[in-house]
Amino acid sequence: MEKSAKPKKIGILTAGGDCPGLNAAIRGVGKTAIVEYGMEVIGFNAGYLGLINNDYFELKESQLSGILTLGGTILGTSREKPFKLVKNGEKDQHKPEKIIQNYKDLGLDCVVCIGGNGTMKTANMLAKEGLNIIGIPKTIDNDVWGTDVTFGFDSAVQIATDAIDRLHTTANSHQRVMIIEIMGHHAGWLALYSGLAGGGDIILLPELKYNIRSVCKKIESRYEDNKPYSIVVVAEGINHPKGKTAAAHIGSAIHTYTGIETRETILGYIQRGGSPTPMDRILATQYGAYATKSIADGNFGTMVAIKNNNLTTVPLEDVGGKLRLVDADFPLIDNARKMGVSFGDEFL
Repeated sequence: MEKSAKPKKIGILTAGGDCPGLNAAIRGVGKTAIVEYGMEVIGFNAGYLGLINNDYFELKESQLSGILTLGGTILGTSREKPFKLVKNGEKDQHKPEKIIQNYKDLGLDCVVCIGGNGTMKTANMLAKEGLNIIGIPKTIDNDVWGTDVTFGFDSAVQIATDAIDRLHTTANSHQRVMIIEIMGHHAGWLALYSGLAGGGDIILLPELKYNIRSVCKKIESRYEDNKPYSIVVVAEGINHPKGKTAAAHIGSAIHTYTGIETRETILGYIQRGGSPTPMDRILATQYGAYATKSIADGNFGTMVAIKNNNLTTVPLEDVGGKLRLVDADFPLIDNARKMGVSFGDEFL
């Protein structure tokens, strides 16, 4: 599809899991498009489902006022994957064909896709079909490849840290081991940052292989040093048996090996809800404004990113299917170890 130097009509969608800052990003794209470039803006409902079903509404500047601080997304979201394999390894071309036709019928010059890894993968596939696409990375997991940070992460860190802070008083009062399970299937960024910010004594990440005996030794050594309680921060994606949560598995093992009373807390979807932090509001706004600039510049097939504190874009084809994970030699891990924080791998 031929690129236009000055697109006049753009669409916006939010896909995948919700997180704080989505409305700020929608606002950043929409207000910049309308005020700065005089573009027409439409919003698709329920992520890629909106593109498939041609379910949309026009976004006026007035509708973008007052949403900066709101959690969730005024566009709604879904986990629809239009390129998902259906059977025998074959794709259902019906959905992509509908998207392409709706895009053309609406006279769109670009669609801004706001989401995480799965959203960026689909966005790249649509770009390969000839559509003008710009991606904006969001996720509380902070695991989108190609950018140093995603919006939603800072808000989730604050929520998780507040929860850890509150567990300290109960743990100390009852001299227990308190285990808190943090979101993060494959990436441990949220557990790492909230664990350090909340003063966790042990932090278990999916990227670092842990030994439960090492975890127990750390807890026992704390008791021997007259530290009568411990806070264990666990990412949900650590290695653990099916049918049990990560927190329950670790708690049961600690009690079995040490005899110390344990309690588990699972934050779950609380981490994804509520109003975005000021940092996430700013980041999402920056991403949105830069995405609109990229549209005006004809810089399609890209995802907005921050690298070394500078706004830039990276090719969507480089993003989809990859994860940004915590490296074992990440400086923050080294800092934590030097302060006595355990990652459960000291005796491996």
